[in-house]
Amino acid sequence: MSHNFADASARQRAKLLLDDGSFRELLGPFDRLTSPWLERQGIVPQFDDGVVIAKGRIDGQSAVVAAIEGGFQGGSLGEVAGAKIAGALELALEDNLKGIPTAAVLVLETGGVRLQEANLGLAAIAEIQSAIVELRAHQPVIGIITGPVGCFGGMSIAAGLCSYLIMTREGRLGLNGPLVIEQEAGIGEYNAADRPFIWSLSGGEQRLAGGLVDACTGESTGSVASALRYYLKKGLPKVQRSDAFDRFLPALLELDNSQQLDAAGAQAILKGVQA
Repeated sequence: MSHNFADASARQRAKLLLDDGSFRELLGPFDRLTSPWLERQGIVPQFDDGVVIAKGRIDGQSAVVAAIEGGFQGGSLGEVAGAKIAGALELALEDNLKGIPTAAVLVLETGGVRLQEANLGLAAIAEIQSAIVELRAHQPVIGIITGPVGCFGGMSIAAGLCSYLIMTREGRLGLNGPLVIEQEAGIGEYNAADRPFIWSLSGGEQRLAGGLVDACTGESTGSVASALRYYLKKGLPKVQRSDAFDRFLPALLELDNSQQLDAAGAQAILKGVQA
């Protein structure tokens, strides 16, 4: 598979990850689920609200895939989109409780909560995080971060709760997005237009070097799918990354807030810190 995974739509990404012929979309466009809030602000809604939910198989094993469409509202999540992801995770949990091993894959290209639905979106993201923690006690929850939007906001916390995290080199991961940091700190402190600088701090290679993700792949579907299947076969980690937070706390205490952190400095602080 040589298709560029980062360039694919959310629906294409879900199909590309699942075994051929096993893709079955749940709550798709024909169900006409739209946000009740966007149209009130003059925003044209999307019939799947920017999230594709599919059930199928990966190497013959039952799996659910939730893929966020980064091209719609910056991949932001509101009431409907968040509920779809939480529901997919809960569906996988129900399967496991019935004796049907079902893993979950989250394809994350999102700026976090949708500002038009702030409180409802925050509640939905909290439900997603809770569902990840419940499901990962039974089967791996694997996050894949790709695409030009990256993964930020509350969904970056959800990413940190995943059993395993895979990033493409184009992906970015952070709590706050570059534009948000620039707005708060000033362009002299953090220039969101400086792409090499941004990727050096929050890109896939940097996050892998800091032990915050498990794999950094190329952009091809083949490389992403290969990494996904590797971690599915690996099964549950002995220690979930979020349960090993105490390993990262000493590194945080070393930060010098009086100086801007560069990529080399971040790697030095995180050296030897592995979840």
